[in-house]
Amino acid sequence: MVDHRLPAALELRNLKVRYGGIQAVKGVSLAVQPGELVTLIGANGAGKTTTLKAITGLVPAAEGEVLFRGEDITSAAAHTLAARGLVMVPEGRGVFTRLSIQENLLMGAYCLADSHHSASTFSNAAIAALLEEQLVLFPRLKERLHQLAGTLSGGEQQMLAMARALMAQPAVLLLDEPSMGLSPVMVEKIFEVIRDVSARGVTILLVEQNARLALQAAHRGYVMDSGMITTSAEAKTLLDDPAVRAAYLGE
Repeated sequence: MVDHRLPAALELRNLKVRYGGIQAVKGVSLAVQPGELVTLIGANGAGKTTTLKAITGLVPAAEGEVLFRGEDITSAAAHTLAARGLVMVPEGRGVFTRLSIQENLLMGAYCLADSHHSASTFSNAAIAALLEEQLVLFPRLKERLHQLAGTLSGGEQQMLAMARALMAQPAVLLLDEPSMGLSPVMVEKIFEVIRDVSARGVTILLVEQNARLALQAAHRGYVMDSGMITTSAEAKTLLDDPAVRAAYLGE
């Protein structure tokens, strides 16, 4: 349920990012409300992934602000943000290939005693309950719990990366190209999970090359081109926009 009465869960104000002399992000402003699923679409090289990396401190912002639940985190160290409730599933998944599925999932819960969580709240029993919750959401992982993550298919690794992120109990979940390189059947499954997670009230900012599926799942969308936001609207409005359909939906 989206609550527009609350401050934005995530807000960017005139965010700019440079790689040397190249300005990759040119003054992006956007907001994601609590409980909202917002998608950021655009062509390859538009600056979408760089925007997510700037939000999470993986690349420095040259100018502008990143606000998380009203707090300025523009200069926050990347490794501190998961404990504060801002969690990203990166492009390429980033699973620990030499650890088992179970070990990967438990790694996602490492920060639950820190910062925005109470240490007493997350006992071993509570973490076990969280683990079981992910295995219900991702039954394919339950079947392979003690299998090494590196032996999983690309789709299964994507499921594992998402489940690991959810183990951290994120307030805001960032998803970077979750469908990349997956079969059509697995893409449908991943988006089914994204819709399910959103329905549970998790706030999501989704970067996705498959603009049609992203807009079908999202509440609102932003279109990014050459480092700038060029259009923003309700997702359904963007789906019906002739310019968006021509540029991003293959019509």
